[in-house]
Amino acid sequence: MPANKKGAPPMSAEHKAALAAGRQQGITVRKYLEALEAHKPKRGRKRTTESIEKQLKSIEAKLADADALTRLSLVQQRMDLVGELGSLQAGVDLSGLEADFVSVAKEYSQRKGISYAAWREVGVEPAVLKKAGVTRSAR
Repeated sequence: MPANKKGAPPMSAEHKAALAAGRQQGITVRKYLEALEAHKPKRGRKRTTESIEKQLKSIEAKLADADALTRLSLVQQRMDLVGELGSLQAGVDLSGLEADFVSVAKEYSQRKGISYAAWREVGVEPAVLKKAGVTRSAR
């Protein structure tokens, strides 16, 4: 076998496939963890569509009599609330990302040495880990 530029033998097809599989698993795990982080419940009372709409009406009423700086602040608040309302109404469907995660989590955990406790600490639910076959005793 001829060596590549650095003197190492060329990679086998199996090795290339294993590297590609590892990259794909990493991407799948990253997407799921990022989605969990982005949709983590916030502290305090939950925001409802009704409470956001009530705030929007209050802002609209204040806009008519507001000075320039207050108007600027109110317009930004309105934009933020409209965005929040849109994302609240759209909802979050993690089921597809979760299914992909479940299909790779056990092998990824074993390959990378990730413990059950580490998954739990970053927010993965026990039921998801159970579906994936990641147990407390497995590492």
